[in-house]
Amino acid sequence: MNPDISSSSAAAPASKKRRANAQFMLAHPAHWIAQGFGSGLSPIMPGTAGTLFAWLSYVVLSARWPHVFTAANWLAIIVAGFVIGIWACHRTGHALNSPDDGSMVWDEIIAFWLVLVLVTPASTKVQFAAFVVFRFFDMVKPPPIAWFDRRFKGGFGVMWDDIVAAFYTLLVFAFWRVYA
Repeated sequence: MNPDISSSSAAAPASKKRRANAQFMLAHPAHWIAQGFGSGLSPIMPGTAGTLFAWLSYVVLSARWPHVFTAANWLAIIVAGFVIGIWACHRTGHALNSPDDGSMVWDEIIAFWLVLVLVTPASTKVQFAAFVVFRFFDMVKPPPIAWFDRRFKGGFGVMWDDIVAAFYTLLVFAFWRVYA
């Protein structure tokens, strides 16, 4: 029996999912970005931790450097962050052998920055409501979010379903502002 034929015809063993940790995150800039500068390493609800990081960083950066972190500049950062996120999440998902690993929270960060830039100026109470509504849509994934989540894979898929959750959040706030 030819060993080349038997080894090539045998199915390769499934690769095991790699564990995300600080050492992994610091091994490559893509991991550092995709894992939200460490917020995605939270052992409890990493997506929520990433969204909290987005909220905190948005508030701190906007308050500290308001002339730099204007709405227009935030939108440019979000667009650039979305494109970078496609690369970072694809590379990190591949390295973890988990294409949409829970430790990758850059998608939540970019999507929640989008929500915040479009609902602010707003009180802390309104920002908290935006946080809760966004987390609801991100976790529940009502149609078509779940459809996008199943249909689009890789870095784009990771990033896109959270943008749709942000859109739903903004839609809720638009209705709330009109009818409240």
